[in-house]
Amino acid sequence: MTEAKVLRMNAADHEINYANNSVFQKAVISKVTSIIEESIRDMFKEIGPACIKVTDLGCSSGPNTFETISQVIDTIHGICKREELKFPEFEVLLNDLPDNDFNSVFEEFAGSFYDRLFPTTTLHFVNSSYALRWLTKVSHLTKTIISFLNNKGNVYMARSSPPNAFQAYAHQFHKDFTNFLSFRSKEIIPQGRMVLTFMARKNADPSNKDYGWEFVVKSLLDLVAQKIQMWIHLTFLFIPPCKEEVAEIVKREGSLEINNLQVFDVDADPINTYEVLRNKDIGFSIYTQMGKNIANTIEVVIEPMVCSHFGDAIIDKLFTRLAVNVEEALNSMFYWRVSILVSLTKK
Repeated sequence: MTEAKVLRMNAADHEINYANNSVFQKAVISKVTSIIEESIRDMFKEIGPACIKVTDLGCSSGPNTFETISQVIDTIHGICKREELKFPEFEVLLNDLPDNDFNSVFEEFAGSFYDRLFPTTTLHFVNSSYALRWLTKVSHLTKTIISFLNNKGNVYMARSSPPNAFQAYAHQFHKDFTNFLSFRSKEIIPQGRMVLTFMARKNADPSNKDYGWEFVVKSLLDLVAQKIQMWIHLTFLFIPPCKEEVAEIVKREGSLEINNLQVFDVDADPINTYEVLRNKDIGFSIYTQMGKNIANTIEVVIEPMVCSHFGDAIIDKLFTRLAVNVEEALNSMFYWRVSILVSLTKK
């Protein structure tokens, strides 16, 4: 359907965009408010569902998108308050053509998966890949530790970190992962399944090794050595747990059962590493490409954090230096990343 490619509103990044120029449509919505409220009151009186599912077809983008949805929620909230009824859950389904600006719709309303997201017992299967390694915040204790780490040239939990740094990171991961499991458990049906994959470490002792950011630290310090003015006060809220920690948290939370828990290695540049292993005479030029590839996989993850602290002026220099540092390391070793997989069933 070719019409689907052209029947859309101007996106948020357009000078004349729909979000800022849809007051007429808002006026139309206001004209039918009383009818919407009457329909909702009648529906709720007859059905009284525990979970109310609402859809807006052709929702477009901008503030009008949630205007009608808000009317529905406010109307039911008023009924429940007057009649002392339990407030139901809501599931909102938005529809529009594929080229419409859905990014701007959810820009201010997207939720963290460390909070509640979906109605009770509605999910059959949940998957999360390489997202749960990030912590939600820096506690007061961690801030103190970070100050110490930064003075030592580290921006993450590293082998050289003091014992209380490991404890602070572990405490925050325990809190975050417990919340994640608890909220998903409420949303998954009994016997529903969940598969989680995230970066990990193999050893229970967190001081055994570094965890993948050492090349970033070295590259930052290289820029400092080149007299590029920057103050290293950047921290990656990142922790790679071991499988024993994951198993303990799942057991303590109590609502899910582990079906499979394993740790495995993945090469940071699997295609080119295979070529090196297959052909011993491939030469050093491939290491240059591998260095760039691995630096790119790191850049796409951490560039916004780096920019927020240093601005974007150092980005090209930093990740060019990172590619060189990774390339030099690859001449004597392959760059492996440790991952953990846990498969769970809702009890």
